[in-house]
Amino acid sequence: MTEPLIISVRTSASPSAAFAALTDPQAVTTWLAEKADIDLPRSYAFWGPSIPEGDGPHQDLISATDSTLHFRWLLDGEQTSTEIAVGVEDAETRVTVTQSHFDFNDMITGASIRGVLQSFWALSLANLVDYLDGRPLTTRGDFTTSDLTAEVDIDAPTAQVYDSLISSRKVSEWFGYPVEIEPHIEGRFAMGGIDNNPHPAIIVDLVPERRVSVNWGPGGISTWELADSDGKTRLTLVSSGFGQDNPPYAAWLGLLAGLAELRRYHEIPDWEPITVAA
Repeated sequence: MTEPLIISVRTSASPSAAFAALTDPQAVTTWLAEKADIDLPRSYAFWGPSIPEGDGPHQDLISATDSTLHFRWLLDGEQTSTEIAVGVEDAETRVTVTQSHFDFNDMITGASIRGVLQSFWALSLANLVDYLDGRPLTTRGDFTTSDLTAEVDIDAPTAQVYDSLISSRKVSEWFGYPVEIEPHIEGRFAMGGIDNNPHPAIIVDLVPERRVSVNWGPGGISTWELADSDGKTRLTLVSSGFGQDNPPYAAWLGLLAGLAELRRYHEIPDWEPITVAA
């Protein structure tokens, strides 16, 4: 058994408001899933196209308090364990997900749907925080299609958004992980830094202030297209060039979670990342 995956985010909402967003069916079907069956302490279930194996409710509530939910979640034939807790730390509200049965190798290989759990919860919690802040939400994933496309409007000039896609320092800030970028065609796009990544992605297309395309190898090509939109930037994200029998859902959800933080990076004064180091 691997160590549990732990993801914690901060929100300016009160603990009671955050827990209400976790347990109100209308809220849950806004930020998390298309459908929900929530009747504490009897049930806590959610399903739909944006949920891994979301053809039906596969969660079984174990316990619920006024700040914590604990449920089993059947994924790829295994009963995983999920806990969502709301608390206060360093004078701020924290929402923390503790998830069992996540294996990093499954995320890389796509051998199990459980490989999406890290990026699934990262995106879901980003949308929860934006929901609590009254902000527009980021596109959720859709596990029923291989058409991986998303579009958002960012309240910032196109030149600024473009710079935050090709600047190593800025990408590292909003993505929350060291990234080193050589901003030219055939330049390296190295997660963890060029010296630490023997197989970096490669920039295959770059048009200043309009488009950046990065080839991840078997994971396909990610393209960010930018356009002016009434003083804002319309950013379209597309993933293509992957095997249709095994779409890179884990990487795609990770990009969407990053997109949520990129919007906050440009739009929120005194920005700080929502994710808290575990």
